[in-house]
Amino acid sequence: MLGAIIGDIVGSRFEFQNRKIKDFELFNQYSRFTDDTVLTIATMDALLSNKPFNVAYKEWFRRYPDAGYGERFISWGLSDGFEPYNSFGNGSAMRVSPIGFYYNTEEEVLKMAEESAKVTHNHPEGIKGAQATALAIFLARKGATKKEIKEEIEKRFNYYLDEPLDSIRTWYRFDVSCQGSVPQAIRAFLESEDFEDAIRNAISIGGDSDTIACITGGIAEAYYGSISEDLKMEAYKRLDNDMIYVIDRFYKLLSSVK
Repeated sequence: MLGAIIGDIVGSRFEFQNRKIKDFELFNQYSRFTDDTVLTIATMDALLSNKPFNVAYKEWFRRYPDAGYGERFISWGLSDGFEPYNSFGNGSAMRVSPIGFYYNTEEEVLKMAEESAKVTHNHPEGIKGAQATALAIFLARKGATKKEIKEEIEKRFNYYLDEPLDSIRTWYRFDVSCQGSVPQAIRAFLESEDFEDAIRNAISIGGDSDTIACITGGIAEAYYGSISEDLKMEAYKRLDNDMIYVIDRFYKLLSSVK
């Protein structure tokens, strides 16, 4: 959703130029959307249109083929087939946030997060990363406390979420696996004071900054319930009209069924 998209855009310029501090300009002329945003919107489109996830992902990839996808996803996106490629990369988690907002039971969220992941990321860790992210979002929007979210994710997925960011910053390096980035993204949310602080936390640990901030941003939006108009406008300025159309339709649908 917008929280995930803002995280992606803010993190885009730090992905290969990590800054392990929280004091930085959120947006500048180099801030842009990446594959995280494209595929998050593709997930929205799949839900709005009752379209298979693999079809939506290929369609949106082909609209925006230069958004920074991984090599294996590019090969899959360009191919005529739909066979998954057993990935445990964090691509399954970066695109899953709409599912956490869309469905109204834990069972549905976990099932559909798996469905969205396994069309490409059918490795158990790829599925687990998507499910953990989607469930954290679901619990956050349903009013769970941070302590409750942390305990549920730890219990269900066996992620270690106790290490503070101050410690993570000392050793964390670029890691595109779910198991090496989703727990850190969730921890960035757990230590945050508001939405913007969550994004700053996510960027500050380094690593795959756009994707970590994308995952953190989706959870933070669900928990804090609002994003400032300034941040929204900065994001919209960097998106195409087709993207904005899908996002607006998705939010309207969610508001109509509340």
